[in-house]
Amino acid sequence: MEDRSLAEDRLQATVHGRVQGVSFRYYTRRRATELGLTGTVRNARDGTVEVVAEGQRAVLEELLAFLRVGPRAAVVTRVDVRWVAPTNTFDRFEVCY
Repeated sequence: MEDRSLAEDRLQATVHGRVQGVSFRYYTRRRATELGLTGTVRNARDGTVEVVAEGQRAVLEELLAFLRVGPRAAVVTRVDVRWVAPTNTFDRFEVCY
C-alpha cells in the first residue's frame, strides 16, 4: 500500500453548467488519481457536481484548472471554490453515488 503524506489543504468545489451526464465524475476521478489526490466527486440534485479533494496546494490548483474546463462534452459556466483545513480521512479518490 502506498504511503501518503498528510494533505496540506482541502479544496471544496461546486461545478456549475452542463456537468451531469457528460462523464464529469469519471474524468475528475481519473485526473485526481493521476495527480495523487484523495477525496470524492458526486452529482448533486441541483445539477451541479461537488468535489472534495485533499493534497498539496499546488496539485489541488491543477485539479481546479481541470474543473474549470471539464471533459470535452461538458460546458462549465462557474466553479465555486472554498479552501479549508484538510481532514486527512480519505485514502483514495472516488466517485460517490
